[in-house]
Amino acid sequence: MSLFTAPLHPNVGLGFLVLGASLHDILTRLKAEPQRFPKLDLTYSAKDPVTEPVILALPANGIRLRFDGPEQRLRLIEVIDFTKNRITYQEKDIAKPPNSQGTLGSPRLGGDAATGPAFKNIYHRLFGPTYAGEYIPPADTGNSNAVGTYILSYPGVAFSFPLPRSAYSPNKDVVSLLSSPASQTASSVAVFSGKSWAHARETLWDEILPSVKSAFLFNKSKEVVPDEISLVKIHGGGRLQLFKKWTNSSVWINLGETTPQDLVAELGPPDAIYRKNDQRMYIHKTRTASHSRSRSNGGDYRRPDDLTDTDQSSAHTGSDDSEDEAVEDEFVGNVSGECFYNYFYLGFDILVSPPQPVSRTPPSQVAALSGKDVPGASPFKTGTADRLVATKMVLHANVPGSYPFNRHRRCRWEIQYLATHNSDDIVNSETRFDEIEERLREEWKSTYTSEDDAKKRQRGMVLNRGWGDSPGSSCEFLGGWEDSSGGVAAKKFDGSEDSTTTLYGFPGMVFEVLKNGFVSAVTVY
Repeated sequence: MSLFTAPLHPNVGLGFLVLGASLHDILTRLKAEPQRFPKLDLTYSAKDPVTEPVILALPANGIRLRFDGPEQRLRLIEVIDFTKNRITYQEKDIAKPPNSQGTLGSPRLGGDAATGPAFKNIYHRLFGPTYAGEYIPPADTGNSNAVGTYILSYPGVAFSFPLPRSAYSPNKDVVSLLSSPASQTASSVAVFSGKSWAHARETLWDEILPSVKSAFLFNKSKEVVPDEISLVKIHGGGRLQLFKKWTNSSVWINLGETTPQDLVAELGPPDAIYRKNDQRMYIHKTRTASHSRSRSNGGDYRRPDDLTDTDQSSAHTGSDDSEDEAVEDEFVGNVSGECFYNYFYLGFDILVSPPQPVSRTPPSQVAALSGKDVPGASPFKTGTADRLVATKMVLHANVPGSYPFNRHRRCRWEIQYLATHNSDDIVNSETRFDEIEERLREEWKSTYTSEDDAKKRQRGMVLNRGWGDSPGSSCEFLGGWEDSSGGVAAKKFDGSEDSTTTLYGFPGMVFEVLKNGFVSAVTVY
């Protein structure tokens, strides 16, 4: 294994590990170099995986990365073992680098052979003087010999020094405190965004970080960083508003009208294209159509099988448009040209197909838009029935512990037509499905004939993404349909992820819900 070597840039990052980068981007980069990063340890809250921080440790490299839960952006970089890496600042080593045999090199500047940056080297040679730091006393208050931590902070970077309780005095200056042999070597280094660690930790998880594209690390390279979509607002009636990160601009997608050319112009070319050919759920579409005469507006209440169209799209990550897939389409009778545009780095997939009926406008929006222009409506309508347009959009939550984790970047969304005058009362990608379901039933209650009708239309369909020849290729049912085991979850054979989810349908939307109550993906049609 080659030694991890990286320059430290305060307020920016450590090598290619840039503050503000997404968890998906970082994991994808690390997994592409298994010889350099042989082990990745991911820690998250099983109960609250999308609200609590996510920690990614690189034990073989002595690095620890901390991401916030809602956005999954890199907030804190820690170097915790200096024997497993070589960190530089302005082309100078901040600690004595290990040699090829894994032992420490010769002490510099009169220091000892301890690991980690020496205080004298930091304060005198590399970063210069700074304000007095902060002393964090040890948890063991009864032991006078217990060791606390003294944090020496600079803008965007901080060093942690072990300091015995008996050696600390608020009347001593930083040079006197950290010049003793027991505390002159830092045990860890943290890179963050802020004036100092004391200031940054108050807003560490929710501060708006500067654009990754503005980092000079990218300005010097030829790497193309696409505009990120920070939020998707679902307006109902097949209308979605996509907000670009770090800008005031937004893009509208009108299902049934937006063309593939529009998508490429606004979002760039897709990361992959998958030719849709799975017909295994067609029986449910036939069943729904056969009962459409006896059910009022039955077309708006599609079964949760609408989401299963995405099973193949997100599983074949290397599914570029190819001759093999074109031949496959001919055999299954897919001559319509419909396909998925996979935007893995934006967090969603878009189905491109011939125009389909768009879901109805939510009741609350019908009154609000009466006599007004519909926001985001395109003045140009599709002229021919065989012209390809965007007909579905699948927003992926990238929930840690879920079966499709890290296939897409996390996409945050809000159901705009459920918004109230209270800015804190928002139904979004961090809301548990129980609350989403309650709010949606209230919104659409005027369209149900009875409470029993509402429950029947919103009953769940269990999906197992772990069965079949490839991940995500299954449309199998559990508990109540085919399985007599009472819906026992099937486990992935090569991991701990739970591949069983439940699908719930509402007009214009289908939710894929995990067992912890959070939404793994939502399909808008």
